Amino acid sequence: MTTSPSIADANSTALPPAVPKPTSQDGQQETSLELWTAPDGLCETGVWECSPGTFTATRDGYDEVAVILSGRATVVDAEGHSTELTPGSVFVTPAGWSGTWTLHETMRKSYVIRQVSAR
Repeated sequence: MTTSPSIADANSTALPPAVPKPTSQDGQQETSLELWTAPDGLCETGVWECSPGTFTATRDGYDEVAVILSGRATVVDAEGHSTELTPGSVFVTPAGWSGTWTLHETMRKSYVIRQVSAR
């Protein structure tokens, strides 16, 4: 599904109403705006936003590349490696990645997700 192929300002564009984040440990709310999906459905891009708190994430069957637009977070992968994310950070989570995100303030990112075949 294609919502819009582009937006003028990803930092200030209106997003749909937020909903509870399923993997949140703190009752976080998240929202996203899908901008484009490839005709084969294997790639999509959009903007995501989430309120402060902690949640777990697993990349089952897809790679994600994200550019942090606003907010600050600490991400710790399953092996215990910690990464600090701030505006301008580029963060890659390949298929099979898992970890915990702690958002210190509301975070907004742009993302590209690519579905991968079983490895």
